[in-house]
Amino acid sequence: MKKILLFVFLVASFIYADLSVNQIRDMVTKIHEKREGIDLETLETTKEPFVRLQEENNITTFVIPEKAEETKLTLHAILNGKAYINNEWKRVEDTIGGFTLKYIGKKGVVLRNNNQIKKLFLHKERDNFIMIEGRK
Repeated sequence: MKKILLFVFLVASFIYADLSVNQIRDMVTKIHEKREGIDLETLETTKEPFVRLQEENNITTFVIPEKAEETKLTLHAILNGKAYINNEWKRVEDTIGGFTLKYIGKKGVVLRNNNQIKKLFLHKERDNFIMIEGRK
């Protein structure tokens, strides 16, 4: 099968590659014809297609304003409408760390600054207690 396909391919290449000497001579003469270019005036008025990078001597420095160090807020407990945040008991409308306490729920609180809202939740401990017998 491979031999037959190879034979058919070779025969087809000879059939389709039938170029006469006159056709080859015409191709060569077209290559050797003098080509016309653009006149010098038109060439000078065209825009340069390549961009040149120029090194600037001016050095620009960006000053990034430092953020005020935020205090880390941690909710430890909620009891009787009060929240124990950062070792202090707080009620609604009390301030802590630049935030105002707006809401106290069963599992968390909402703190609000001018343009920022923070939600603090109680850290859930393991509910399962493992009873281990002590020493006798």
